[in-house]
Amino acid sequence: MVARQEVSAWRPRVAGVVEVFHAHFTEHAYPMHVHDSWTLLVVDDGAVRYDLNRREHGTPLDTVSLLPPQVPHNGSPATSRGFRKRVLYLDLTQLGESFIGPAVDGPDLVDPVLRRRVGQLHTALAHPGDELEAESRLALIRERLRGHLRPRLVACPPKADRGVAHRLRELLDDRLHQGVTLEEAARVVHAHPTHLVRAFGAAFGIAPHQYLMARRVDRARRLLLDGRAPAEVAAAAGFYDQSHLARHFKRLVGTAPGRYARTAGARRR
Repeated sequence: MVARQEVSAWRPRVAGVVEVFHAHFTEHAYPMHVHDSWTLLVVDDGAVRYDLNRREHGTPLDTVSLLPPQVPHNGSPATSRGFRKRVLYLDLTQLGESFIGPAVDGPDLVDPVLRRRVGQLHTALAHPGDELEAESRLALIRERLRGHLRPRLVACPPKADRGVAHRLRELLDDRLHQGVTLEEAARVVHAHPTHLVRAFGAAFGIAPHQYLMARRVDRARRLLLDGRAPAEVAAAAGFYDQSHLARHFKRLVGTAPGRYARTAGARRR
């Protein structure tokens, strides 16, 4: 087999995420090394075997692996076709040093919900302009990881806090164009970020980032009906760029902004 290597890496504008790293290797083997951040790993094809703290581990299908900072580990393909992986490097604000010991004892987590959420986070991180969604998904992932590592330290989720939810909705309405980070919203509303996400969903049946995007798409529709061009509408409605508008617009409206605008223009003539 010819050795293959496909790599992409970037630093998103999301607090707590040091790096996103996607790779496909057929033969590459990592020597023993350490990171100064947490390594949150999913393998989408093939498998990886690795040693962590002198114990052998592997990444069977649907496993989420969490490798702690400053603990030596290596990694190599466990199948003839190599492996395809997605990695998030998270700083110590996401999981403190007290979680390192439990992560060394059990780094491979079989949790379909966690696996799905990690995949959703990678998707959000790949699209500039979806930072609030990424922050919200990261908050829920962080909570679930803590539940695996130190279940007694994770309190039962609080009941729906409608006051917090309504204050967040007012903030999102006020920041429709410029947006708001989850950490900033937590400071303004005086609530923990994870509680904020859960309370909003419990009160309104929709995640904060979904609410914000729906409001922006509504605004974009009105501007398109006014005859403004999609590129201009994207900036005016708070989207990162025209492609960001197009992706969310088509998801919610079922058609592209340009086609929507042309239909409206034809009816005006």
